[in-house]
Amino acid sequence: MNALNNDFNLLGAEARAFLGQKHGLRIGGRVTPSRGDKQTAMIDPSSGLVVGHVPEASAADVDDAVNAARTALDGAWAKMRPYERAHAMSKLADLLEANSRELSELESVNSGRLIAATRIFDVEFSAHTLRYMSGWATKIEGRTVDISAPYMPPGEFFSFTQREPIGVVAGIVPWNVPLCQAVWKLAPALAAGCTVVLKPAEPTPLTALRLADLALEAGIPEGVVNVVTGSGSVTGAALVTHRGVDKISFTGSTATGKLIAGHAATSFKKYNLELGGKSPVVIMPDADLDKAIPGAAWAIFGNHGQNCCAGSRLYVHEAVFDKVVEGVAEIAKSIRLGPGLDPASQMGPLVNKSQQERVLGYIASGRAEGASVLTGGEPLDHAGCYVQPTVLVNTAQNMRVVQEEIFGPVLVASKFSDEAEALKYANDSEYGLGASIWTRDISRVHRFIRGFKAGNVWVNVHNVLDTALPFGGTKNSGVGHDLGEQSVLDHTRIKAAVVSL
Repeated sequence: MNALNNDFNLLGAEARAFLGQKHGLRIGGRVTPSRGDKQTAMIDPSSGLVVGHVPEASAADVDDAVNAARTALDGAWAKMRPYERAHAMSKLADLLEANSRELSELESVNSGRLIAATRIFDVEFSAHTLRYMSGWATKIEGRTVDISAPYMPPGEFFSFTQREPIGVVAGIVPWNVPLCQAVWKLAPALAAGCTVVLKPAEPTPLTALRLADLALEAGIPEGVVNVVTGSGSVTGAALVTHRGVDKISFTGSTATGKLIAGHAATSFKKYNLELGGKSPVVIMPDADLDKAIPGAAWAIFGNHGQNCCAGSRLYVHEAVFDKVVEGVAEIAKSIRLGPGLDPASQMGPLVNKSQQERVLGYIASGRAEGASVLTGGEPLDHAGCYVQPTVLVNTAQNMRVVQEEIFGPVLVASKFSDEAEALKYANDSEYGLGASIWTRDISRVHRFIRGFKAGNVWVNVHNVLDTALPFGGTKNSGVGHDLGEQSVLDHTRIKAAVVSL
C-alpha cells in the first residue's frame, strides 16, 4: 500500500460501518433521502479515492428541515426547562467522548486532517464547548427598569426586559474543522433555546450527520437538530434565503459572507459571519526565539495551514530576521507529510484537489511577483492532495500572497525596523481576525494589543482559543462572535414590557 494513502485497516468497526452506510439527510429526527436524485461523492484526500456519497438537499428538503425546526421550536423544545436543555447538552458531550474514536476517524478520513487533531479539536474541544455552553442555558436573564417617562404619572408602572430565543438558526459550517465548527454553531443556539438546521461543507459532511444522531440519543427532541448536506449554490442558498430562518450563523470565505449579508438584509435576518483572515505574527528582537521560532512555524503549519487565524504573515525585526526565517524553514523541512490516520504523520493532505490547486497557484503567483521560495513550494508526486510546507521571502506588501488568504501551508516573511513599521505592515490588510506579538517587553505588549486592528490578539503564543472568550474579527473578517457569553446572547431577542400597576 502507498505510504501516503490512509490505511483503512486502522479504522475501528464503528467508523467502517458508518462509512459503508447509505447516507441520508437528518430532518425531524429521521434519516431521510433527498427529494432529488443528485449525490455528492466524498473523497479521501490522502488518496483521491471515493469513500462514500451523500445526497444533495434540494430546496424542498431545506423547506422540510426548516419546518421541522420550527415545529420543535414551538413544541417539545420550548416545553423543556432550561436545566433540562442543559442536561441534554451535557449528555451530548458525554456521547461525543464515548464515540471519540469513531468521530475522529471519520473526520480524519473525510477532511485529511491528522487523527490527533481530530480527536483533540473535533471531539474533546467540542465536548468541552457543549458543557460550557450548557451552563448558560440556566443563566439567560433580563432586568427590571425604573422608567422615567415624563408624560406618565410616576410610580405607577413596573417594567422589565426578557430574552427569548431568536428562533430557527441556519448553521453553515466550513470544512477545515468540521465537527468542532458544527458544535460552535449548535451549542450557543441550544443554550438559548433555538433550533438549528446545520449545513456542513460539501466535502466534509460525515460528522455533522453523526452529530445529529447523537443529539437524539442525548434526549434532544426530534427537529431541534437537523442536517442538510449539499452544495453552497443549491442547499446553502435555499437555506440562507428561506423565510422561516431567523438567524444565519456562517463560517467561511469573505466572498460568501458578503453574499449572505446581502440576502439577510432583504428580510432583516440576524447574522453572524466568521470570515477570512491573514493574521500577522510579529517577532521583536527581544523575543525568546526558542519559543518564537517554533511558535511562528506552527502558527501557519498547524492544521495544514487550513485555519482562518493561521499566522500566514510573519514580520520579524531586521536584527533577528535571518535567524528566525532560517529556523522556521528548518522546521518546515522536517515536517513529515502523510495520511491522517497514520499517527506518525505531522501534516496531512489539503482537503481536496481544488484546494491543492488553489494553494499551488498562489505559490506560483508569489514567484511570478518576485518572491523567493526558501523551502517547499511543490506538490508531491502522488494522487493525494499534498503540498509541501512553504516559506516565501523577499515579499512585498502589494503581492497577492501577502494580501490574499491562501488557506494552506504557505508563510510569507518580511522584515521591519521599528514598532511603527511593524504595526503598519500588520494592519495593512483587508482582514482583522487575529494577530500575535512576541516580546519580553510588557509595555510593548500593551502598545501592540491596542495597535493591532484585529478581534483576537495573542502574546508569545498564537491561535489559542477558549470557550469563555468571544471569537470574531474586524474589517473583512466578519461580524459578530462565536464562543463566550456573547455568542449565546446573540441567539436571543430582547423584549421590553411595561405593566400598569
